[in-house]
Amino acid sequence: MIKLKDRQLEIVEAAGKILTASGVGGLTIKNLAKEMKFSESAIYRHFTSKEEIIIALLEYLALSMDERYTNAISNEQSPEEKFKTLFQNQFSFFEKNPHFVVAVFSDGLMDESQRINETILKIMSVKMKHLMPVIIEGQQKGIFTSAIATHELMQIVMGTFRLQMYKWRLANFEFDLSTVGEDTIQSVLTLVKVK
Repeated sequence: MIKLKDRQLEIVEAAGKILTASGVGGLTIKNLAKEMKFSESAIYRHFTSKEEIIIALLEYLALSMDERYTNAISNEQSPEEKFKTLFQNQFSFFEKNPHFVVAVFSDGLMDESQRINETILKIMSVKMKHLMPVIIEGQQKGIFTSAIATHELMQIVMGTFRLQMYKWRLANFEFDLSTVGEDTIQSVLTLVKVK
């Protein structure tokens, strides 16, 4: 994982905004330089290529998620509270930073390079690293169903929330993600909790 310098973070955020407005095809060093009112050579002083910028954006997101989730969850919380906290934290972050949603759900991004795909997988791994223990604890305590294997339950949960984020992206961020997200959290908990 990388720690970005301030200028690199500005470039990454500008790249995310271009991805939001124009997709992968619109993200060029030329467009990025224009967006930032830099010369192209100034961009190249910080990143060697468009791929490096996209990877930095994705790695920054993975690192940010890991830190936010680690700080958000406490051992005193019940598995259900931890579950809610994880997803509320995610929705809150993405509402403030929609360009990161675009980075993960950008059409064509996965066709760009194997390194980008590997970095997207890192983001999924971070999510699993924090969600898996919550689901296991919930199953062990009889709060979440054990009728579905842990890894299957995790796929169902992650897939549901991934779809929610994708719908928000397709709706051009028009609906209130926290409100709709809260409804999704409650619905998923209704499905996974022991009756």
